[in-house]
Amino acid sequence: MDVLAVPADGHKGWYLSLMAPNTKGPTFAWLDPSRLYCNSQALADCVKDLLNPFQNDSIDLVAGIDAMGFILGASVAATLGKGFLAIRKAGHLCVATQNQNYTDYTGKEKTLEVRVDVLKPGVRVLIVDQWIETGGTMKAAVQLVERLGATVVGVAAVAIENTEGGKWIKDNYKFSHCIPEDLQSQIDQKYLESFKSFNT
Repeated sequence: MDVLAVPADGHKGWYLSLMAPNTKGPTFAWLDPSRLYCNSQALADCVKDLLNPFQNDSIDLVAGIDAMGFILGASVAATLGKGFLAIRKAGHLCVATQNQNYTDYTGKEKTLEVRVDVLKPGVRVLIVDQWIETGGTMKAAVQLVERLGATVVGVAAVAIENTEGGKWIKDNYKFSHCIPEDLQSQIDQKYLESFKSFNT
């Protein structure tokens, strides 16, 4: 599908076919969801689908996880008319921070950090990331928000894989994602039928 095309039938998740398969090998994520952000309607529909379960929730702030979660999180924040808080990889913030170690989807040990002058008791936060594979990064972000006393209203991502960590998030927090039920098994198997339309 042409990256800028918009189909007449805009069913839920139509934009998922814009996601590109990995062509660079096992050290990279198995697909590139960011291709759908290049299509303005796809991005708008993705954000709308992510926010649908939270229509009746009070949200004060949207937090996005470094780095691709910044794009989706900022789009969600702008749509809601709320502020955006960047949860960074360690070493990038020049102010006082709270840190949390975690293991990412590649098995590497890393650290997230967040500034300490925004989150406080009573602040209700929606945490957004591009993709949840093992759940380690999102769990670290949740721990940071909660350690500073704020409340996690929910978690949103284009997809949440049914890994141990993904299931932990689904079991413990309100969540949203863009994957129709009939595509979840393809997500969990790390292969989408739509990849057949790519000339790689």
